[in-house]
Amino acid sequence: MAAAARTDNLSDTERRLFSRAARRIIPVMIVLYTISFLDRVNVGFAALTMNADLGFSSEVFGFGVGIFFIGYFIFEVPSNVVIEKLGARLWICRIMLTWGLISGAMAFVTTPTSFYILRFLLGAAEAGFAPGMILYLTYWFPADQRARLYGTYFIAIPLASVIGAPFSSWLLGFDGHMGLQGWQWMFLIEAAPALIMGVAVLWLLPDGPTKAKWLTPDEKKTIADCLARDRAATHIDAQHTLWPALKDSRVLLMCLIYFAIVIGLYGISFWLPQMVKGKGFTNIETGWLVAAVYVVAALAMPLWGRSSDRHQERIWHTVAPCLLAAAGFAGGAYFDATPLIIMSLGLAAIGTYVSIVPFWAIPPVFLSGTAAAGGIALINSVGNLGGFVGPYLVGYVKDLTQSYTAGIYALSVSLIIAAALILAMRALLARRAALTAKA
Repeated sequence: MAAAARTDNLSDTERRLFSRAARRIIPVMIVLYTISFLDRVNVGFAALTMNADLGFSSEVFGFGVGIFFIGYFIFEVPSNVVIEKLGARLWICRIMLTWGLISGAMAFVTTPTSFYILRFLLGAAEAGFAPGMILYLTYWFPADQRARLYGTYFIAIPLASVIGAPFSSWLLGFDGHMGLQGWQWMFLIEAAPALIMGVAVLWLLPDGPTKAKWLTPDEKKTIADCLARDRAATHIDAQHTLWPALKDSRVLLMCLIYFAIVIGLYGISFWLPQMVKGKGFTNIETGWLVAAVYVVAALAMPLWGRSSDRHQERIWHTVAPCLLAAAGFAGGAYFDATPLIIMSLGLAAIGTYVSIVPFWAIPPVFLSGTAAAGGIALINSVGNLGGFVGPYLVGYVKDLTQSYTAGIYALSVSLIIAAALILAMRALLARRAALTAKA
């Protein structure tokens, strides 16, 4: 029931047109999201030396990285609605310039309070970017192509760590240059791409097909006609307006599902570098080991998205990687041997990351227009509160028990809950479809 409506009636010309649009848009989106995610999680590598320099405990670090998502939550829905009203180009430019400046300012953190404030402001600044990109794809492509494109776009999440892990660990060795520590150089240097691309996006991302200078008038009409047919086929029982969508039981359940997934996603993203280094590896070795995990995730995500599109199936394609992640977390907590722990945590990271690809193909099935802007933002913002819970829980338990074990088991339970809720979503979608058919 969660499968997207098919658009088998697309002609070869139409499919080639959408492929050309993807080649122009998706690479830019990947670059932007890679920068976004790197500036969000590079604090995990900074912690390899920053925590000792500033005297931060595991709980202080966990709370600081997590409070990002409180700011994110507060400003997410308004920001995403503004994207629809103002246009993607200008608003994404504003988001990137703001978060670039705040990310660079992280170099001058000195106390837990300044750490908390800047992480909160970074979350507020970045609010609207990720769901805005998801919404942006709905302006360009029919539903049955989106999981594949999400899988390609979301490759930016592991790609940020593939690039950032070795680069960040290398920058940590810059201690003493111009009186700054290596982690300070890391924040300053890695903030620059957001500022550069924030300006470049004004030329690289049109607000939609109608504003794309590289499309002819006939091509713009072709895309508009295809998307109109797709909306008519897909949104038989769709919400189109904002406030009813925000109260829709399907949207609320999607919030809970994403919350459970994100607990695991950020629980591993922020802590994996410290977990790996704690096994006796150097900063450089830690960077390369973490990067290797995310290389596999980066390869798996688009392949899993293509499988979801090919079978036009979203539910089981989300459940399976959630259960894989749950098993990986359990293994990471259970095993004693370092290779088995790292392999298990690697599987947990891969499963968690892969699960978000088919997950984000589900909301556009029952949301459109302003409802899609607000609904997708609500799902993302509420779900991302798990980004506060996961890292803080691991850090709190680490200080309490001097071990990651209990915290990692908690992440495993969260992914099992996510899988169960996805199956509940399947039943809810089926029931709503049956009611619509009777109407």
